[in-house]
Amino acid sequence: MPGPRPRRRLATLLAAVILAIGLVFLLVHTRVAEPAEPGEKPKLALFTSLPLFWAEAPDLATMLRDDRPPHWARGALERRYVVAPLDTLEPGPGGLDGTERLALIQPRPLSPSENVALDRWVREGGSLLLFADPALTEDSSFAMGDKRRPQDIAMLSPILSRWGLKLMFDDEQPLGLHDVGVGAARLPVNLPGHFVLSPGGAEGRCALAEGGLVASCSIGRGRVLAVADAALFETAPDEADRATRSRALFPLLDRAFGADPAS
Repeated sequence: MPGPRPRRRLATLLAAVILAIGLVFLLVHTRVAEPAEPGEKPKLALFTSLPLFWAEAPDLATMLRDDRPPHWARGALERRYVVAPLDTLEPGPGGLDGTERLALIQPRPLSPSENVALDRWVREGGSLLLFADPALTEDSSFAMGDKRRPQDIAMLSPILSRWGLKLMFDDEQPLGLHDVGVGAARLPVNLPGHFVLSPGGAEGRCALAEGGLVASCSIGRGRVLAVADAALFETAPDEADRATRSRALFPLLDRAFGADPAS
């Protein structure tokens, strides 16, 4: 029959083995955040009412059967990013959690909780590229009032006011596509709006450029680059027009999210 000392040695050995097994289990099952591999595309969340990711179709079956080439903007964005379309800006899975970059392109009206979530996300360090058009000129196959129709008028007053901006529209301007110089880009616009600074923005610091067509804001630890038009995302009829529109989009992406070293 073993004495007290052998029993103590056996208990010590068993405790050491259990501790070693626990450490191995912890190392195996603990998720360690690793840096992106060189050349790996960063993620870009996309929230839009425009048919950029899926073509306009009366139902899902027709959409899945559609053999038309994808929208030029989807292809352009996917050259730079892994694009993740969002249905909501609510916090939690399927929303802004884990997102660093967001493109908000002529979105539907946001719910009160989405406004709060978006504001918090930007203030905590998110980078946002926003296109808000007060008079969308692209045609749609869906009638006015149809929920599948792209948003004709950007309705973002709550979040813009929160950031110290107001979106305005001159209804006497002439209709027609024309280019405006925006930094390194020649941006096509059609019936564009313009931003003005609005008092009462909570800690938002915005600067306007190009007659208010563009607003650049520091919001908490984050930043917003806003454009008061979305004609850039109209359908491109040929390869030359797609290339021209891509050349206009890429400098805005660089300005909002940082230059792509591969471009």
